Amino acid sequence: MDISKYVDFTLLKPNATDQDYENLCKTAKENGFASVCVAPDRVKECKRYLKDSNVKVATVIGFPLGYATVETKCFEIADALKNGADEVDVVINVSRIKSGQWDYVKDELVKFREAAEDKILKVIIENCYLTPEEIAKASALVSEAEADFVKTSTGFGPYGARLEDVAIMKKAISPKTQIKAAGGIKTKEQAVEFIEAGATRLGASALLK
Repeated sequence: MDISKYVDFTLLKPNATDQDYENLCKTAKENGFASVCVAPDRVKECKRYLKDSNVKVATVIGFPLGYATVETKCFEIADALKNGADEVDVVINVSRIKSGQWDYVKDELVKFREAAEDKILKVIIENCYLTPEEIAKASALVSEAEADFVKTSTGFGPYGARLEDVAIMKKAISPKTQIKAAGGIKTKEQAVEFIEAGATRLGASALLK
């Protein structure tokens, strides 16, 4: 299986350098990855590096904790689009989920969709902090809000993608909604397992061995 087209090649380290971002884009082009996922302030330059390729530029919003206000996240989305982002990976407000404030979550998701316009919207629900029931409900709401993807993890939590969580997510969403698995995927064998479980995008910060 050629997994290249599934990969969002990711660089979100706070100490990443100019050269690191240039190398990221070069590697993404050479391998035909779906996108690079980079910090918001690096969108413009990565867009330049990738201008003669089919690799998209994605960025993160409300990252990695998700507790910025809805208005702040929507501003970040608009700013990312202005800078040339093709896709946005937005962190949901986990604290509101844990507090049972589902109306807040619904409103947030609707506003994310509006702010993202026609660009690819991925919503990170950070499964490591959620119960199976919360994963299912959050995934269903992401799907109802017509986000393009529900995503497992930021990669900054206690653990990343798990196959059992992907199974819960897949059961909860509509056929139109896709799944991105991210965090801890390091081998091609793991990648294939997640694809077979239903993921159509994979977040990876290094070449899969």
